[in-house]
Amino acid sequence: MSIKTANPKGLYLLFATEMWERFSYYGMRAIFILYMTQALLFNKELASEIYGSYTGLVYLTPLIGGYIADRYWGNRRSIIVGALIMALGQFLMFLSACDYEQPAVAVPLMFAGLAALILGNGFFKPNISTLVGDLYAPSDHRKDSAFTIFYMGVNVGSFIAPLWCGFVGDTGNPSDFKWGFLSACIGMVIGTLLFWTLKNKYVVTPEGRAIGMPPAKSPQTAAQQPDVPASKTRIAATIFGTALLVVLFSLNYGYFQGNGTLFEQADFIGACIYAICITVPLFIITDKSLTAIERARILVIYIIAFFVIFFWAAFEQAGASLTFFANEQTDRHIGSWEMPASYFQSFNPVILVCLTPVFTSLWSFLSKRNCEPSSPVKQALGLMLLAIGYVVIAFGVRHVEPGVKVSMIWLTSLYLLHTMGELSLSPIGLSMVNKLSPARFSSLMMGVWYLSTATANKFAGALSSYYPEEGVAKSFLGYPVTDLFDFFMLFAMMSAAASVILFLLCKTLKRMMHGIE
Repeated sequence: MSIKTANPKGLYLLFATEMWERFSYYGMRAIFILYMTQALLFNKELASEIYGSYTGLVYLTPLIGGYIADRYWGNRRSIIVGALIMALGQFLMFLSACDYEQPAVAVPLMFAGLAALILGNGFFKPNISTLVGDLYAPSDHRKDSAFTIFYMGVNVGSFIAPLWCGFVGDTGNPSDFKWGFLSACIGMVIGTLLFWTLKNKYVVTPEGRAIGMPPAKSPQTAAQQPDVPASKTRIAATIFGTALLVVLFSLNYGYFQGNGTLFEQADFIGACIYAICITVPLFIITDKSLTAIERARILVIYIIAFFVIFFWAAFEQAGASLTFFANEQTDRHIGSWEMPASYFQSFNPVILVCLTPVFTSLWSFLSKRNCEPSSPVKQALGLMLLAIGYVVIAFGVRHVEPGVKVSMIWLTSLYLLHTMGELSLSPIGLSMVNKLSPARFSSLMMGVWYLSTATANKFAGALSSYYPEEGVAKSFLGYPVTDLFDFFMLFAMMSAAASVILFLLCKTLKRMMHGIE
């Protein structure tokens, strides 16, 4: 029997679909905070809070979309519905930018667009990658390379998007933001049409059977895919606990924000994200069907996910405070041409594509010599590289007055170090979740991983609001943020502290993994 080496054509359809979806997401994200501050004239603090709420909720809704796909719609229908809703969301952003001079019209349209993007992403994101694995038999040796190719689609889309949407939207003229949002909408429509028209031909198993269809409701299927055991008492306790934490987090936020009536300053979106990030993991870990080893391995995922929050909260400044810095205090001139600030968001994906083979070869080289670091050590290294990136840029802007622009080499160096950190942490974390999760909890545990990203993105928006502004005194938990050096060192200290603590926990975590690396 001949061994198959070529990947199925369905992989390239999914590659193209994901590429256009990422083009849509990152194209919009590249100019979103600039649109709020330059067109709608929001202050940096409000714009950062909105940005954090949006990017946080984007990673929260996949819990809902994955559940509906597993129980009712299947992957195909969920992807199409999610893509159409996201295209609508981008079109609403376009309409908002068309009327940016009329805030009474533009702001509601913007929030409606964000709501559609959040909801649509919840249906799209957890289902497209599932189809990649389903194209192959469980033991097919091509599966690893297939996910590598698929991941390249993510980075191709995220590389092209800021360049094009920044070119047409980030021109210095507020009226041009609409063209960036319209481009994101068109990209989403192209991806949707590709998937819609070609799915029946290419999204099939090796035997030619359609995949991603709605689940069968036969007794045999129910027996093969049993529901996760959950008593009514545990469900009720989880709902009550979530509601209570939402109230407590809201009141706490209002207290730190200062005066105002009881809920006047409450951040309900942030409170919901933080509350769910606590109660859902507790719901899983208290399941009585878990063995001691399974529970220990799940705890490892939780601990790693906790540290991942600090990584992404600092890393995701790319779309918020680092965009402010690129726009206001980075000399972007290359000859007589001034590069749009949004272009910096293409640096990470292009560096990532270039360095992925290097890191893959490095881990392989170390593995052959039995000196490859454990997964927790790699992730601690990723956090330290993140911290070093902020130290570099902090000293690059030390004693620089507001309004004075510095060389783009500082921001480029930061993105290089941060991408190296991402390669040490992100793919390793996804692999750990897959290997350590009990089979019956695999989708829920991946949802928990997304929850940590949701929390991190919301936290990123909150931290971005501390970006120094002339005439505005700011401090974070008693740490004064008077200039850019203080601001960047805040992230450096936070990331370095998380890295050191994780390094100290590595031996304990390795024991808790019970032989799984």
